[in-house]
Formats: sequence, C-alpha cells, structure tokens
Amino acid sequence: MKKYLKNILLGSMALNLFVLVSCESYLDRADDSVVSEEEAFKNFTNFQGFTEELYHCIPDFTNAYWTNSWNWGEDEIQSTARDFHFVCKIDNGNFWGWQSEHDGWQAGWMDRNNTSTDDDRFTKSLWSLGWYGIRKTNIGLAHMDKMTDATEEEKNLVKGQLLFFRGWFHFMFMQYFGGLPYIDTVLPSSEPLTLPRLGYQECAERAAEDFRQAAALLPADWDNTTPGKNTLGKNQLRINKVMALAYLGKNYLWAGSPLMNQESTGSGTYNAEFCKKAAAALAEALNLCESGEAPYQLVPFSEYYKNFYTSSQNWQMPGSTEAIFRGPYYGANGSNWGTSKQYQPAPVLADGDVKFLPTANYVDYYGMANGLPIEDITQADPESGYDPEYPWKNRDPRFYNDIVYDGVKCVQGSTTDEPNRYANLYTGGSYRNVSTGSRTGYLLYKFIPRTANKYDDGYGYGNSLNIHIPYMRLADIYLMYAEAASQGYSSPQGKDPAYSRTAVEAVNVIRERASVGAVASRFTGSLEAFTEELRRERAVELSFEGHRFNDLRRWLLLTERPYTLKKSVEFDRADDFSTSDPSENRVLNLREQVILERDFSSKHYWLPLKNADVNMYLEFSQNPGW
Repeated sequence: MKKYLKNILLGSMALNLFVLVSCESYLDRADDSVVSEEEAFKNFTNFQGFTEELYHCIPDFTNAYWTNSWNWGEDEIQSTARDFHFVCKIDNGNFWGWQSEHDGWQAGWMDRNNTSTDDDRFTKSLWSLGWYGIRKTNIGLAHMDKMTDATEEEKNLVKGQLLFFRGWFHFMFMQYFGGLPYIDTVLPSSEPLTLPRLGYQECAERAAEDFRQAAALLPADWDNTTPGKNTLGKNQLRINKVMALAYLGKNYLWAGSPLMNQESTGSGTYNAEFCKKAAAALAEALNLCESGEAPYQLVPFSEYYKNFYTSSQNWQMPGSTEAIFRGPYYGANGSNWGTSKQYQPAPVLADGDVKFLPTANYVDYYGMANGLPIEDITQADPESGYDPEYPWKNRDPRFYNDIVYDGVKCVQGSTTDEPNRYANLYTGGSYRNVSTGSRTGYLLYKFIPRTANKYDDGYGYGNSLNIHIPYMRLADIYLMYAEAASQGYSSPQGKDPAYSRTAVEAVNVIRERASVGAVASRFTGSLEAFTEELRRERAVELSFEGHRFNDLRRWLLLTERPYTLKKSVEFDRADDFSTSDPSENRVLNLREQVILERDFSSKHYWLPLKNADVNMYLEFSQNPGW
C-alpha cells in the first residue's frame, strides 16, 4: 500500500478518456493513447467516461473470493477446516489480518496486493482502490472548468458523483481507522507530505460537506434526467440524491456515536447535535422515498429474498426496490458456486470446507412473533410466550426466513441420502460436523434459496443464482433514522421536525413489513430501554449483512460481555419428533455452550494502519495500542 499511497497522494497522473482499465496500466499508457485535458473533459460523454471508473473501485464484499468473510462481530463463526479468513484472525485478536501482507490467501476484500478497476472480482480491495478513487475524484473536480460543451444539468451530474465518491471513500476508511487526513485537492508531487490526521468528527464534517453538495446537485432518479434517458432503465447503480443523503446521515450518526464521540471529545456517549444532523438528512431521504419522488420502497416480505439473491432470472442483479447503494458485480457466475456453498454443511448438502455459521447467541436476538425478545432461551417467559421445550415456535417471521434449525427440509427434490433431507442439527446430528458443518446448531439461509444444494442443484449454472448484498438498503435508513432521532431528541418519541414519523414509528415500519409485533410499551417509556430494543431490531433486520462489527464498535460494546462470546445451541430431540412442521417440535435438555470468547482490549476498537504507511511521515500516526 505504500506504493499506492505515494502514487495517489503525490504522483501526477496522465488522464485517459477510456475507462475500466487497471490502476497500474492507467499510469502506463502509450503516448498516442493519451487524450488532452480539453478533449477528456469537454463534454458529458467524455467526462462521464472518466467518472465511470469510480464505480469499479467499489469492492463486492459478497463475492471477493471463492468464499467470503464480512461478518466480524459476535454474529458468525467459521468451521474449523480453514482459518485464513479475517473473521478467524479477529477471533484471535489479530486485527493486522485485514492487511494483504498478513493474508497469504489474498482472500480479504479490504486489502490485496493485486488490485485493478477491471471486471475481476478478485482484484478489488477497499484500501488500495479507495485512495486511488479519492485522487481520481480530486482530479475530476479540478478539471470541471474544462467541461465547456455541456448543459448545467450535465455538469451537476458529474460533479455530484465526484463529490459523493470522495465523501464515501473517506467515510469507509474513517469507520475502521478513525480520523484521517481528508484529501480534497490534487497534491503536487514536488512537496513532502505533512497532512495530519484529523479527529473523527472533524473528518466527518469534511465528508458531510461533500455528501451535502452531492445531494444538492444530483437527481432523485436518473431516469428523469436528460442524460439518464440515454441509459433508461439502466441507471439503478448511478449515484443519486437519496444515496448522498443516506450516507450524509450515516456519516453524521457514526460521528455522533459513543466510540467516535469519545475519540473526538473524550465522552463515550452519543453526541446529540450530530445525531440531530443525522436525523435531518435521513428524514430528507425518507421523505423522497415515501413521496414517490425517488424509486425506492420496501419490498414485500414475500419477496424479501430479492434484496440479496435472484434465481432463474437470467443473472438479474439482486436488490429490487430496496437496495440504496450497491457496487457492480464482477461476473454473476461466481456467487452461485462459492458464496452459496459456504452456508451449507459438507458433505451432506454441498462440497467445500469453509463454512460460515450463525452463532447461537446471535440467533437469540430473533425474538417472538409478537415482537417481544427472548431474555433467556433456557427459561419460559409467559409474557412473550416463549417455551424452551418448543424453542422454534411462534418466532419472528424473519427467523424462519433466515435461519435453518433442526428438522427444516433442506433437500426439496430427489436425493440418494434420504436421512439428510431434513436438517439434523440436534447435538450429535449429521449436520453438526465442526470441521465442515455446523458448529452452532444453526445454518444461515438468508442469502441462498433452499434449493442451493448438490441434490436440487439450485446453484448450478442453469439456475442463474446471483448473490449480491447491498452496502445499504432502505430498511437501514429507517433504523438509522430511529437511532438518530431518539438520541438527538432524547426520547423514543423523538423526531425530525421535517418528517412525520417518530423513532418508534420508524422501527415499527420495519416490523410491520415482517408481520412482527410493534415495539412494546415497556420499551417506549425511556431512552435507555428503547435503545436496547432498537439495537436488537437492528441486529435482526440487518443480520449478517456486514453491519454488526461496526455497530458493536461504535456503541463501545465490542470488548464487553456477552458480545465477546460465540455459542452453540445444544439439545436432544424428543421422541415425538416430526418433519411435518419443525417449528412444533419439542426438544429436551436445551442449553447453550461457549465455543470461544474473544479477548479484546481498547485497542481493538480501531483497526491498525499499515506500518509502511505510518512510517511515511510523522503526522500520519498509528492507532493507539498497535
């Protein structure tokens, strides 16, 4: 990365009109292929061509390798056959593992030795392409005056995209590493680097300026613009006003969260003013969506899967009407073979040795259909109706959508292994192989169809299974708004003045979609009680989508029990076990066992920067403890 950082911050770059070339080859164009600045930036077509490469700087964390790790909280644990993925290193306290020099398999999506902006999913990494993208945005913004043969609308579209990406790349770095230098100009190669690291909130304010300007310049729907009509129906990934507002709000909420406020002010509490700013931006985005001005709405729960995968739809990109921000996918026929198999036990349902399992303690967050939580899975709760002899009964509908538990039908068609048609996840069951099966007593099927196994061949090429998880979807905006409004206005009934819904009402929008009971009155009487229930709702609705690690960090909970624990569920089947309705099955001796406990300290709240980078100049300091 030292090479990349020096090139990006200091190096001069020849500008080429044609895009989607590798970062390395970008600097090595033949003389006769270099286009003059006047030609490269003179009109919308040319300038947009320059801008398009930024989209190919977005890693697809879902499909960056043959198998993929992106859930690093207490939510997921890996099978024991391999240990090269970052989640295994985090479990051991080795946060250096995000860096390519500590990843011999080059499996991580945050940093790789070989990076480019081509169509190869194995060459995308956030650290390298993020800094590259920041320099590219600054080059583009510095040449806006060259865009002479263009309408005002065309100029706004280009400038808005550039500003968004500059803010987005900085934000993505900040949430993992803390405040950094905010690079908003093309730095000359003849001057030494002296840019200091900013405090988190200071850096967030700079990102907010870019997101806010981008929102002012961009349309809610590209299909309604004159340039967008040339690519009608193919504009879903293009940066728009809602994306800019949503990340403006997320940026402010993160800045107002306990970890980031502590880094900036010394106080490990929410910062109300930043939360109010977050609520205002998120409310503005929600107003656009709810009014119909922006083309986003929650998908019906019967089509919930469309947020994450499509099948037998000619490789159609997932996301439907709910995905707010997604990067491009780099060949759909990659997610079907790798990503889908990492959730199924081998050899009973699929091959492969790396499996990712939902921890039992995280599955406990999925409460009851009436909206009440399960306080202790081993104890009956008359209020919620939970019964430990029938632990799968009357649960939150999202539990049945996301989680495979004992007795669930996994093979739909013919099979040569009839005993394994139904999930054997009881203690000692055939699905409980800790090396290549379930260590926890559960499987995760949120991102794959039930047919994605070696018998039904749901992941075969002919079924065109395409898995692609968005960075942000509309449900996330509702939940971030609820958090920001409640913390900013110190009440579960807090709301932004320009939006109709209170924090509680925003949460209930998400619950209503899944037919889950509304937030109970015992959680709406105090901010403390509501915050606990809101965090549980966020854990369930956004489960396994890559949010939990950063949520635990920003809430200052990463080092605290029970969030350091990863557990399995253990039980025996009763004699009356039936496959007709597994939710009605009675179990015996239900209990949870700790698989591992993470030994974290305060230094683990921030990832370590690369030593080669922090040694470049004194003002670019390492994170504490590393």
